[in-house]
Amino acid sequence: MATFVLGLVILFVGAALYGKFCEKVFGPDDRETPAYSKQDGVDYVPMRGWKNGLINLLNIAGTGPIFGPIQGILFGPIAFITIPITNIIGGAMHDYFSGMICLRDGGSQMASMIRKYSNKGVYGVYQVFCSLLLLLVGAVFIYTPGDIAATQVFHFSGSATDPTTWIIYGVIFVYYLIATLFPIDKIIGRIYPIFGAILMFSALGVFIGLFVKGYPLLNLWDDWHGVALNAFTLAEDGATQVPFSYGEYFTAQHFIPIFFITVACGMLSGFHSTQTAIISRSMKSEKQGRMTFYNMMVLEGFIAMVWAAAAMGVYNLGLQEANANLATGTVGVVCRDILGNVGGLVALLGIIVLPITSGDTALRGLRLQISESFNIDQSSKAKRLGLSAVIFALVAVVLVFAKMNSEGFNILWRYFAWSNQTLSLFAFLAIAIWMFENGKSKWVWIPMIPGAWYTFITVTYIANAKIGFNIVWPVAYGIGIAAAVAYVGIILWYGNKRSAKLNINK
Repeated sequence: MATFVLGLVILFVGAALYGKFCEKVFGPDDRETPAYSKQDGVDYVPMRGWKNGLINLLNIAGTGPIFGPIQGILFGPIAFITIPITNIIGGAMHDYFSGMICLRDGGSQMASMIRKYSNKGVYGVYQVFCSLLLLLVGAVFIYTPGDIAATQVFHFSGSATDPTTWIIYGVIFVYYLIATLFPIDKIIGRIYPIFGAILMFSALGVFIGLFVKGYPLLNLWDDWHGVALNAFTLAEDGATQVPFSYGEYFTAQHFIPIFFITVACGMLSGFHSTQTAIISRSMKSEKQGRMTFYNMMVLEGFIAMVWAAAAMGVYNLGLQEANANLATGTVGVVCRDILGNVGGLVALLGIIVLPITSGDTALRGLRLQISESFNIDQSSKAKRLGLSAVIFALVAVVLVFAKMNSEGFNILWRYFAWSNQTLSLFAFLAIAIWMFENGKSKWVWIPMIPGAWYTFITVTYIANAKIGFNIVWPVAYGIGIAAAVAYVGIILWYGNKRSAKLNINK
């Protein structure tokens, strides 16, 4: 338990210090925000600071900060340290600068930010990459909450042949369509406070329950390289309990890079930059940015820490059900064991809320990105419906494939996890170039450190993975290192070139 508490101290104290530092580097001021200068009653709408922060939290916190840590904690208690450190210097910084740059550039979408601070080639790759990711997010975040609702709330089978599965999917689908079409303050701005209350109840309830129930958590200095207490993992058929060793898993599964791909959203997510851009259009002041962007990502890190700890406690007590889906089974056990039947049901609702409140704004963001890139008028409901219809048809195709194919969802999820982290590399690049162009080149190491690290992580992973190039680990690591060095070199060269050009033009 001590390592878990230490991790929380690192998260909140580190965030207070580094968040203030990032704010100082950016330099928010009192200039008029696009919520006022471009107010249109649909996307550009001034909203209160607490509401913007809550909406952003719900936008970015999908299934990643729950399912990711549940699987990532199998690497051992080191996760309690790596999650907060990466969150502070990587994820929260990524979200803050992405949101603030879009805010200062008139509430532009992330695609426009990439176009402005890179070149046509990078921008073209980003457009395709980001659009596909947002499409996958929409499909994945119908699938996961729909299945949890079907199997653990309503106790249906959740199978592809069960009509109730598709009815639940359909209800979520309809909500997404409404949230995508209507003004942000009419639907999202009103319903999210309710969702937020449920979310916080589930997170805080599980957090308090860890101590009340006395869940046994390993420390870094414990013998976690042996078999941990009476923990176990599941055989591939989901039926046999076998002894589990965190240490052996740590070594066999290649902590670097697998852990950093697995945990994802609680530490860093490229998807978040597409969401912070949306909220940049409804902020009353630049000075709200630190709370709205940086601190909300820190709260997501807290959620990830809580679920990592809860999962370890469940594994160590041997409470994990023989369920083929490790993450879903663990969620159910934790909710029931810690919060009881009623509280557990409310907590499950909170977990269902998380992906739904990310999926709706993912598709809204995709609509805005496409309309902005191709100058498609979105001033009327009919025009927004026309573009949304095309997007939702594609989401439906992906969803049907994932559900009807036995390996469909697993394939989609693997690509989603990798592409989610890879997307952040574009944001880190744009942040670095923005610093070069705004007289802040001495601070360019802020985005370049996590950018170089995740270049190494994502390239190494896809080089080795079976869904990628299936290259042996030693060679994959070498390719990852070379890619990271090239990433840093290109940014330094291009940033200095852009900076020099601006100085000449002046």
